[in-house]
Amino acid sequence: MSDDEQRAPASARKRARSALELGPRKKATIQDPLVHHGRHFGCMVHVFCNMQTLITNAIIRMGEQDEPDESLTATYPSSERREHAAFQELLKIIPNFEARLVEASEDDIIAMAELIQKGANGARLDDTKGIKTAVIDWITPAGQALVPHLPRNVKSVRGFNHERTSALLCPAGLDWSNQEVKEKLKSDRIQVVGDQWPLLLFANYTYDADDPWNGLLRSRLLVNSFKHTFTSPSSVDQEPKATRSGNAHIHGMHSVTKPSIAYVATQTRFALTSAQVFSRTDLATDSERFYNSILDLLEDLDEVEEVDQLMLWWNRQIFPIYADTERAPSKNSALARIREKRLELKERSVVEEGA
Repeated sequence: MSDDEQRAPASARKRARSALELGPRKKATIQDPLVHHGRHFGCMVHVFCNMQTLITNAIIRMGEQDEPDESLTATYPSSERREHAAFQELLKIIPNFEARLVEASEDDIIAMAELIQKGANGARLDDTKGIKTAVIDWITPAGQALVPHLPRNVKSVRGFNHERTSALLCPAGLDWSNQEVKEKLKSDRIQVVGDQWPLLLFANYTYDADDPWNGLLRSRLLVNSFKHTFTSPSSVDQEPKATRSGNAHIHGMHSVTKPSIAYVATQTRFALTSAQVFSRTDLATDSERFYNSILDLLEDLDEVEEVDQLMLWWNRQIFPIYADTERAPSKNSALARIREKRLELKERSVVEEGA
């Protein structure tokens, strides 16, 4: 062995001897299941949830209540009811999570909350990056080009700095073709807050002031974002089939949820803005208020008929097999006859009790 080889570190000598070898396989990174569940929770239940606070408040409630949850939720303020509902969904997503919380130490609870939060934040970041790039293809008319060109990875020229993104972000009720409105939006003389919904939420990007529900949350842009996020990016340009792959299948998702619609609406709106960082505290995009305002409508009991129709429409777009199975049974089917007989028995019982 030469003097140079003797002076060389052992690691260097080893590399020199194995330069043409394939080398050991990288060990697979093992992700904590709580991170995996957190990714699902952020997209499907609540994107802006503070996991530590959610779990801490839930533990306090569990220690205070002597009655079943169902009898207590009506007494909570609306914000607490939503928080309570979010925690109940978390218990459904994570197997045996309630038992784990009961047995865990304070440090263990903090660690679990951090892992779930890590998953939720990671999913949101991944979706923000993915939609930011893909949305340019979705808003470019077929066979045409955007003028001026919109880079797929540059946001500073979006928002009210470009004609196409401006028209989609224009608040419903304002006339984007009006030059004065354009100038005020571009110069921030008109401040757009989160509960002023943009035209991108409506079918054909058209708002009907006489019937605000007409086309609301039914735009092709939102459907594309949903497919990109919950099924797969490649599914955007395909006809809906049995969605047995992608995030929806991985997380056992068989139907669209109200928070998932609010989530893709928030991500799509943000992708079209010039804002660089997706944040709940960003006053320019006001994303948290936007997200919550959509949830408020979808959870409003006075709007239940319209919301039910909307959810059916969404499930037909994303999960056609689910939508088909939700149809009423055929007139002559055994199931229809069973239900008919059950109704007859109930009516006869009521008559007999009143006699």
